[in-house]
Amino acid sequence: MRLIVELLPIIIFFAVYKLDGIYSATAVLILAISTQVAYQWVKHRHVPTMMKITLVLVILFGGATLLLEDPMFIKWKPTILQWILSVGFLLSMFIGKRTLVERLLDAQVTLPKPQWRHLNIAWTLFLLFSGTLNLYVAYQFDEATWVNFKLFGLMGLTILFIIGQAVYMSRYMVEEDQPEAQEEAASDDTEATEQSATAQQPVIQKLRE
Repeated sequence: MRLIVELLPIIIFFAVYKLDGIYSATAVLILAISTQVAYQWVKHRHVPTMMKITLVLVILFGGATLLLEDPMFIKWKPTILQWILSVGFLLSMFIGKRTLVERLLDAQVTLPKPQWRHLNIAWTLFLLFSGTLNLYVAYQFDEATWVNFKLFGLMGLTILFIIGQAVYMSRYMVEEDQPEAQEEAASDDTEATEQSATAQQPVIQKLRE
């Protein structure tokens, strides 16, 4: 249910675009994310940093699209958000004692230090790639193709990436935490993969908006 709520803005954007075009969809996206942030504040008296960044970007780029009647601004928004995240993951490898992915996930997952760095590098490169790919689609294909790519393409890539990371994480979770008998290894590996995939939700909850 939580995942559905987090995906509502982009789902609404897609639906309104199909009904009434990019400008109406952009206006509704701004309203949806603003409502999401307001609800978060009223319920928890706290708004996560990524949610704040997303709100600022959608207001700036969405507002520019509406004021200047140029949809290219809203097309840039996912790229800017993903590049900001990519830089954040990269800098965390040199600033502080823990990488960004470790700070986000170590409450749910226990991994050796080298594996945390590998995951952090993977997120850095994936976000850089997906942000660049978004621009390629935005400039090389028509508007409808970009909207479909924003919902289905980027989401599909992210799901595949998370599955790959979950499998990688589960190997080390099993080795460190569950060196059980061989006949139990298969079920333990499946459970660890599911746990590691679920644990990554804090990292991706704002990427698809």
